[in-house]
Amino acid sequence: MARVKYTENDVNLVARMMRAEAEGEGKLGMLMVGNVIVNRMKANCLDFEDLRSIRDVIFQVQGGNYSFEAVQKGNVFYNRARGVEKRLARQVLDFWRQHPSKFALWYFNPYGECPPEWYGQPFTGQFKQHCYYEPQANTCEGVYGW
Repeated sequence: MARVKYTENDVNLVARMMRAEAEGEGKLGMLMVGNVIVNRMKANCLDFEDLRSIRDVIFQVQGGNYSFEAVQKGNVFYNRARGVEKRLARQVLDFWRQHPSKFALWYFNPYGECPPEWYGQPFTGQFKQHCYYEPQANTCEGVYGW
């Protein structure tokens, strides 16, 4: 059983986002970005309440900007998804989870050391250039319950 219900359009969206945000970090880096997307859809808490689809997550606007820089700036996100990214997207949508993105709802590339907190959320680990953060204890049970 898949982690979330999804369509072929969802596969394409996740694949495009994974490539745009983490192509330089290889397949594992792209999987971690994809995992954060699925976590945001499943969490239904904090900044991610009422996100009911992959499309809702990808095109979420917070503070007048898209949540993902790749959507805001356009770059690679607006290119077609390739086969390799589509396969990785299906893995994330179906089953894939791994530390440090396993329970993460946020990530970013600080171009330096990862801070111990990001907007008050604890650091869970780093993969290549991206730092991953999961919710503070007892603030978002939805991300841990599946």
